[in-house]
Amino acid sequence: MSMKQLLFRNLKQNIQHYYLYVFALMFASALYFAFVTLQYDPSLDAIKGGVKGAAAVRTGAVLLIVIVAVFLLYANSLFIQRRGHEIALLQLIGMTKRNIFLMLAAENVILYYGTLIIGILMGFAASKLLMMILFKIIDIPVKASLSFSGRALVQTLIVFSVIDVFMMGMNRLFLKKQTIVSLFRTTSTTEAKHVSVWNMVVGMAGIILIGSGYGISLKLFSSDWKSVQGLFMAMAFILGAVIIGTYLFFKGTISFLFHLWRKRKGGYLSIDDVLSMSSLMFRIKSNALLLTIITTVSAIAIGLISLSYISYYSAEQAAQNYVAADFAFTDKKDAARFTAALRSHDIRYRETMIDVIEAPTDISMILDIADQSRLQFQPSAALLSVISDTSTGRIDVKPGEAVLTGYQDILRQFLPFKETGTIRLEENGRMVPLHYLGMKKGYYVNYHFTHGMPTVVVDQTMFARLQKETDPQTKKVHIGIHLTDETNIERADQLFQRMEFSSIADSRLIMSRHQKQTFGLIMFVVTFLGLAFLVTSGCILYFKQMGAGEEERPNYTILRKLGFTEKDFFRGIRQKQLFYFGVPLLLGLSHSYFAVRSGWFFFGTELWTPMLTVMAIYTVCYSLFGMLAVRYDKQLLREAL
Repeated sequence: MSMKQLLFRNLKQNIQHYYLYVFALMFASALYFAFVTLQYDPSLDAIKGGVKGAAAVRTGAVLLIVIVAVFLLYANSLFIQRRGHEIALLQLIGMTKRNIFLMLAAENVILYYGTLIIGILMGFAASKLLMMILFKIIDIPVKASLSFSGRALVQTLIVFSVIDVFMMGMNRLFLKKQTIVSLFRTTSTTEAKHVSVWNMVVGMAGIILIGSGYGISLKLFSSDWKSVQGLFMAMAFILGAVIIGTYLFFKGTISFLFHLWRKRKGGYLSIDDVLSMSSLMFRIKSNALLLTIITTVSAIAIGLISLSYISYYSAEQAAQNYVAADFAFTDKKDAARFTAALRSHDIRYRETMIDVIEAPTDISMILDIADQSRLQFQPSAALLSVISDTSTGRIDVKPGEAVLTGYQDILRQFLPFKETGTIRLEENGRMVPLHYLGMKKGYYVNYHFTHGMPTVVVDQTMFARLQKETDPQTKKVHIGIHLTDETNIERADQLFQRMEFSSIADSRLIMSRHQKQTFGLIMFVVTFLGLAFLVTSGCILYFKQMGAGEEERPNYTILRKLGFTEKDFFRGIRQKQLFYFGVPLLLGLSHSYFAVRSGWFFFGTELWTPMLTVMAIYTVCYSLFGMLAVRYDKQLLREAL
C-alpha cells in the first residue's frame, strides 16, 4: 500500500469516527467568521448607548477563539493518543517518525482546512441571520444586509492556522517522546479494586465544601457581613470551596457512594450494574479534573446567560420603576410645551401632577438591621421623598399612619425593612411618630426623586402641614403624562425626542430601549459564547466516551457468550451515559442556581422565568450529546456482537 493510499484510507476512517469533531470545528469556524463579519459591519454603528456594538462583538470573538483553541488542542491530544496502536504498527513495518508525522500533517491539512472552508462559507451565510437576530433582540429598525468581508476571511484563516501550527507541534512532540512499547499502552487503564479510608475522607470533604459554599452564597449580600473586605473574602471562599469541592466530588465522593452501593448489594451486580456503574466510577475518578473544568465552566456559562437574560427580560419593568409614567417632567413649562405638541398631533393623554417634598425621616426603628452604626448614612435622619395619599389614587392613609412605596430590589437586599413599626417625620423642628403599615410595590414618582429609596406616603392633612414649612424654592413636582392609547407611543416618543427641555424629562420607551440595547447586546454575545462552550464540552465528553467504549468492546463479547441479550446491554449503556453526562450537568445547574440566586437583584426584577428558561434550553442541547454517545455505544455493541 502506497503512502497516498494509506493517507486517504486513514482520512476516510477518521471522518467516520470523528464526525462530531468535524461538526464542532465547522460550527466554531462558522460562528467565529460570522462574529468577525459582524465586527466589521458598519450597520453596528446604529447601536448607541453604554456598550458599543463592534467592541462587544470583538470581545466575544476573542473569548470564542480561546474556547475553540482549548477544545481543538485537547481534542487533538485525545485523537493522537487513541491512534497510538496504529502509529506503533506503522513504525513496526518500517515507517520513520518523520514520515508518520508528515502523513498525520497531510491528513490534518485536508480534514482541518476542508472543514474550515466549509465553516467559513456557512458563517458567511449565517452572518445576515445573526445580524437580524441581534437587531431583533435590541429592537433597532435597521435592515440587515449580506456582505462578504475580506478582512474577516483573512483574520479567520490566520487565527485557525495558528491553532493548527500548535496542533502540529503537539503531534510532533508526542511522536518524539513515545516509544513503540509506550504507544501500545497509551489507551490502557488500571482500575483500583477497593476504596480506601482516604477516598471516604475526600468524598465527605467534597460534599461539605460544596454545601458550605452554597450556604454562604445564600447570605452573601445580606447584612451579616460587616465590611467590604469581609464580603470579598466570602466571595473568594465560595469560589474556592465550590471548585475544590467539585473536584473532590468527582475524585472521591462518587467512588465512595458507589462503594457503599456495591457493598449494600453484597457484590452481586446485575448486567445493568456492570455496564453502567461498575467501571464508570473509576473513569469518573480518573477524569476528575476534566469533569471539574467542564462543570465549573458550564455553571459560569449558564449563570452569565441567565443574568444577561434577567437584565434583558426585566428591561421594561425596570423602565416602569425608573419612570413612573409614559413621559415624566419636573418643570411645568416643559410639560405644557410637550402636551401642546401632543394635542396638535391629536394624541390623547392623561396628566397627573404630584407634589413632592423631602423631609428628614427616622427609619431606624423599622430597619431590620441589628448593627446600624456601620451604615453610610444616619437612619435616624434619612432624607426621604414624601407625597400625599390623595395623589396616588390607590392608597388611603389615615392620620398618624404612613406607608412606604417604590423601594428598589437592590437596596431591599442591603437595607431590609420590617413589616410594621414606627417611623418619625420632622415637622416644625420636632419628630412626629407615625405608625408604619408596611411596604407597597407601586412607583408614583421618578427615580430622580428617590434614588432607589422608598417614598413615604402620608395623609393629605399632614402633607399640607409639611408643605407649608417647605421653602418654595425647594418644592418639587412630578408631572406624569399617560397616553390613553398606547398605540400612539411611537409618535409621541418621536415628538419627545425632537424637543429640548430646560429640566429633567424622561421617556419610559427611551429608557426601555436603552436597557434592551445594552443588555440585549451583552445577552447576544454571552449566549453564543455559551453555545460554543456547550458544543465543545459536549464533544469532549463524547470523545472520552468513545475511547471508553472501544476499551469495553471485549467485555461485550464475553458477556454475550454468557447469555446476556442486546436488550440487557442497551439498558446498561443508557444508564451509563445518563450518569456520565447527567452528573456534570446537574452539578453545573446547581452551581449556577446558587450563583444567580445570590446576586440576581443587581441585574433585574425577575428571577425564575429567565433562569429556568436558560436552564431548560441548556439541558436539552446538552442532552443531545448524551444521546449521540448512546447511539455510538449501540453501534459499537452491534459490531462487537
